[in-house]
Amino acid sequence: MRIVIPGGTGQVGGILRRRYAAAGHDVVVLSRRPETLEPGVRHRLWDGRSVGDWAEELDGADVVVNLAGRSVSCRYTDEHLRQMMDSRVESTRAVGRALEQTARPPAVWLQMSTATIYADRRDAPNDEATGVIGGHEPHVPAYWGFSVRIAQQWEAAQQEATLPHTRRVALRAAMVMSPDRGGVFDYLSWLARLGLGGPVAGGGQYVSWIHADDLCRAVDLLVERADLDGPVNLAAPAPLPQREFMRDLRRAWGRRPGLPATRSMAALGAWALRTDTELLLKSRRVVPGRLLDAGFEFEHPTWPDAAADLVAGVRRGRGARPVTASPCPAP
Repeated sequence: MRIVIPGGTGQVGGILRRRYAAAGHDVVVLSRRPETLEPGVRHRLWDGRSVGDWAEELDGADVVVNLAGRSVSCRYTDEHLRQMMDSRVESTRAVGRALEQTARPPAVWLQMSTATIYADRRDAPNDEATGVIGGHEPHVPAYWGFSVRIAQQWEAAQQEATLPHTRRVALRAAMVMSPDRGGVFDYLSWLARLGLGGPVAGGGQYVSWIHADDLCRAVDLLVERADLDGPVNLAAPAPLPQREFMRDLRRAWGRRPGLPATRSMAALGAWALRTDTELLLKSRRVVPGRLLDAGFEFEHPTWPDAAADLVAGVRRGRGARPVTASPCPAP
């Protein structure tokens, strides 16, 4: 297969392109800063806004997986929020316009989205059928609603193109856990090993996640299954409160202590790390309803098992390649 991955230089892109290249597929990455030397992967320049020479890679391709978007690991200034919105919406529209002009468009367009589209809640999980879209919760900071609007416009941009022969799937992804250096698991493990990975603001907020191996297998399923389109949650079936999530991670690293942090301490830490507390405090209780209905079986359905596997992977040196973009859930 020929697989085209716009924005494929981040954590998820690295996971997918290495997997597909190792399987012998023709992998093309579209990037603003193309890498020139990578076995089995061709890199093409694009600006993420306009249709250019890169569009020829879509003609006759089998799959396009658009992952483009500005990193969310930053302070949520007005300028940064605008860049998050524009980079996601403009790149998606550019892919759509290019596909409209393609004589032989791919059969499926997988478009990255985010589990952050759902409301902050702890009472019940969010699946695709009954989940509550966020943006109007009275108990959270008002600016969190901008993250939901970004996700909504991101998904809407995928539907603007007229593509009668291309199936479209929006990947509402939770945090992707892999042993790569620089990924979210690496960052959380650093906290756990330092004894800083305790409950944040009580730790009752839910964490949704997916093991990288299950992410790849889910993407394979979505490529193969012609009956699946629209939003699909990419998350393990067992989200858990942050205090339990970090407790299990500390145990995987050898029962390290975990100092708790108040909301104000979290705000100070986020400021020092040049990020935002929404990434720490929003309760993302998301479950993969459509994947389970399709018969998908997770290799790592529970976090203690997944954490142990990932720690073992780090210790075996599987995470030797650094990533180049934020692995946090996109807003």
